[in-house]
Amino acid sequence: MARPKQEEDPRLLTKVSKLYYEEGLNQDEIMTRLQLSRSKVSRLLKRARDRGIVKITVVPPPGLFPDLEAELEERYHLKEAVVVEVRDPQSQPLVSRELGIAAANYLIRTLQDNDVIGVSWGTTLSHMVAALEPRPANGVHVVQIIGGLGPSESEVHATDLCRRLAQLLQCRLTLLPAPGIVDHGEVKEIILSDSHVRHCFELFSRITVAYVGVGAPTPDSVIMRDGSIITQEELDALLQKGAVGDIALRFFDAFGRPVLSELDERVIGISLEELRQIKRVVGVAGGPKKVEVLRGALRGGLINVLITDHVTAYQLVR
Repeated sequence: MARPKQEEDPRLLTKVSKLYYEEGLNQDEIMTRLQLSRSKVSRLLKRARDRGIVKITVVPPPGLFPDLEAELEERYHLKEAVVVEVRDPQSQPLVSRELGIAAANYLIRTLQDNDVIGVSWGTTLSHMVAALEPRPANGVHVVQIIGGLGPSESEVHATDLCRRLAQLLQCRLTLLPAPGIVDHGEVKEIILSDSHVRHCFELFSRITVAYVGVGAPTPDSVIMRDGSIITQEELDALLQKGAVGDIALRFFDAFGRPVLSELDERVIGISLEELRQIKRVVGVAGGPKKVEVLRGALRGGLINVLITDHVTAYQLVR
């Protein structure tokens, strides 16, 4: 007949726990001091946690949101969420700057040898690049994933962003030598026949991580500021079709489904379907007008890493 399993002595459980957690002894030191085997010490520590004698609590410093990040990750099936406490959640310029700094930290923390980094365009990504310190990267390759948009001298221009990033990482660079949007589909076909443009497009399938802005189609957005990217009439047509936002000028609805229009026939850059094939797509966005945009991108699986501000994050899990 099997001998009944004996309960561990509560006094011994408590003593081992206090030595380990409060006095800082390691398991070998406890083993010697109490004349126990190492496996016995390990088993006692586990049993103490199981019985509630030891309760481990993680107390995050102010300004960190581990529970909120975990809820975002679970709800939207994210690889990682980074939630940033921002000083003025209603100020888009301040939010963009602080998210850019967080994105720069994330980039350096996660950078791997031989990464192929796709980069779109936008104000927040410009702040990300501005916050980076020079750091040689082994075998890394930066690839521009949408043609140039807006004034070429602008710091948010995709070409400028990619060039600055490659200089900071001291790595290879492939630019997309084309405008991000052209007047007619026929012009796009001619541009796509260029060997340099084709070479850049061929690299899209090799991208291991992409950094993208997530835009809101509002009259004061970066795509509307000077009228050189899309017109108000084009924006109105997209809104009527249900567009809530865009990534690299590829518009999507509240569930992350592509909103197709004649604009797609004129955009020179990565498609949403190609974006979904990338292992890690980091969306860097936040601010007072980005909640529904981000919700759509998350629902559609267009991004799987999110870097956003704490107010937007709370609204996304509400």
